[in-house]
Amino acid sequence: MSTDNPVRSRADVRRVALSSYLGTTIEYYDFLLYGTAAALVFNKVFFTNLSPVIGTIVALSTLAAGYAARFVGAMVFGHFGDRVGRKNVMLVTMVVMGLTSGLIGILPTYGQIGPAAPLLLVFLRLIQGFAVGGEYGGAVLMVSEHAATSKRGLASSSAAMGAPTGSVIATGAMLWVASLPEDQMLSWGWRVPFLCSFALLALGMYFRARIQESPVFLDNRAAVSTPATGTPILALVRANPAILFKSILFQIGPYCGMGIFGIFIISYAPTIGYSRSTALAATLLGTLLSIFMTPIYAALSDRIGRRPVIIVGIVATAVLAFPIFHLVNLGNSVIMVISISLYLGFVMPSITGVAPVMLTELFTTDLRYTGVSTSYQLAQTVGSGFSPLIATSLLAAADGATNTWPVALFLVIAAAASGWAVLTLPEHSKRNLATVVTNTTEQRATAPEDLRQASLNHKAGT
Repeated sequence: MSTDNPVRSRADVRRVALSSYLGTTIEYYDFLLYGTAAALVFNKVFFTNLSPVIGTIVALSTLAAGYAARFVGAMVFGHFGDRVGRKNVMLVTMVVMGLTSGLIGILPTYGQIGPAAPLLLVFLRLIQGFAVGGEYGGAVLMVSEHAATSKRGLASSSAAMGAPTGSVIATGAMLWVASLPEDQMLSWGWRVPFLCSFALLALGMYFRARIQESPVFLDNRAAVSTPATGTPILALVRANPAILFKSILFQIGPYCGMGIFGIFIISYAPTIGYSRSTALAATLLGTLLSIFMTPIYAALSDRIGRRPVIIVGIVATAVLAFPIFHLVNLGNSVIMVISISLYLGFVMPSITGVAPVMLTELFTTDLRYTGVSTSYQLAQTVGSGFSPLIATSLLAAADGATNTWPVALFLVIAAAASGWAVLTLPEHSKRNLATVVTNTTEQRATAPEDLRQASLNHKAGT
């Protein structure tokens, strides 16, 4: 009996992998570009009627609105991805992401159209976050469902590599913007990176339009005589709430590490004597390293399983939390850059490069798009989104600017919870993704031939 996925040709898999890489690159470029621009520019061009401090707070609040929209997008696009197919949904998410980011680049300012300018900005941000919510999960599972089982981790790492790539490009673009004279930066400079989204969209669509629908999805649809009805997110909760809960929890601890050592550190380091550029250099170097380490960890997970690789990253986060803060608090720029960049470059990819493919193996075909997207987006929002705020609050409550032990302890506790979750999840790295046909009809098959036979048997009444 076959234990492999109904795979496409190598050329098809490479095309899907490239499409997913470009899609997630555009996703993170667009989404993170907005975050940098919100802190650097938007308070001065869209919220000029407010004080500088209030304007910055309002501009950053629109950033948070985008995170909320991501979870909604994950549910909506997950619904259609599970019901009508992966490819068309992914085409929609890419178009919407690229267009909204490009349109931000041509928005009139507050000085030109008044209050309508910030309202349009918030609207585009919400639409952008909505599209992002459906992109990443779809990109990961599309590659996973095309690839051979023995190379599924390595293939899916193409989508995971897009996240740090987009982050590096967005950071580089805004560093260029920040280097311009202020009048040029505020008049036209900030628009250029957003306008580049149109070009990235054209490139991404060229490859995405040429990919084939997932063979696993097509075989699953052929095997089930009565299409599933209802809402996938509700079916997901009913089918196995424990798996859904653990799939979210095992990601939160490591993503807290990313939020603290990748985001919080940028605001914390200058308060103890480092320059902001030094902190940015540390995170940028770590992100660059993670691009190259992601496929290495993913390929390793194909050999030894997903859980061993992920648990090493989780344990490393807990073990290194106190030592990294100790090194950062020494006040030596070289030591700080090395410690932060090594964590982001060598520890985090064991999670970010492997967790996505593990998610695809936890959910059935008819609920996979919803399961991967919602669990990933919720874990990202809670972990990366809230951990910088939690760390800031813990530091403020502590006595002393470098009294970071409560933040480190928070990371240890979060990592411990994630470690428990991943150890209690099943290991399915050798599993054919078409093994479980559907949770809603409770039909089963273990290979494409069995899927088709199940369908014939159902029609014959056997």
